[in-house]
Amino acid sequence: MRKLLQLLRYGSAVLLGLVLLYSFVPVLYTGMMLERQLEAWWQGKHNYQQRHQWVPLEDISRHVLQAAVASEDQKFLEHNGFDMQAIEKALVYNSKGKKIRGASTISQQTAKNVFLWSGRSWLRKGLETGFTLLIEAVWGKQRILEVYLNSIEFGSGVYGVEAAAQQYFRTSAAKLTRQQAALLVTVLPNPHRFLLQRPSPYMYKRQQWVLKQMRQLGAVAKELPEY
Repeated sequence: MRKLLQLLRYGSAVLLGLVLLYSFVPVLYTGMMLERQLEAWWQGKHNYQQRHQWVPLEDISRHVLQAAVASEDQKFLEHNGFDMQAIEKALVYNSKGKKIRGASTISQQTAKNVFLWSGRSWLRKGLETGFTLLIEAVWGKQRILEVYLNSIEFGSGVYGVEAAAQQYFRTSAAKLTRQQAALLVTVLPNPHRFLLQRPSPYMYKRQQWVLKQMRQLGAVAKELPEY
């Protein structure tokens, strides 16, 4: 029992150290990237390659910041890591055999993508809660958004907005237009189902919805990090 407690203390110290380190050091490799690489090896996909290039927040078009918040987490600047209203709605819908997307905030998605693995186990959700509280306290909103946009998966082997901009639009993240940013975030619910190389009618419809939300969130957009 003593050894287990000691192991837990060491593990907690290492994880806390990672959170502190990533508060100022670029996140060049994530738990999600490791998981996808292992999946590719397991499935015999020997040609699988990962594309990722870290860029500071000031080198990302503000249209992308606005589109991500409008699409994924409109209360990002208001909550402490959790959108309780969205969680309550998800619980009600799930109890009826229905599902809605959007219960996980940008902070929660960042915690999961960087430090954890996919899945729905109580263990992972518990760890996600802990990491979300930590990064909200240690990183703050600007850093969370920077890490999120640099680590999110936009397609098979494509991680971060810079790699996505180059792969799908032949430009840099800094030069993405409003329309491109809105289309880019349409894949975030499921980047293996929604493909930016072949946008579906649903994705174009979703793009128009995101653009509308970006206009309606004009006041919120002004509060996003300045650079």
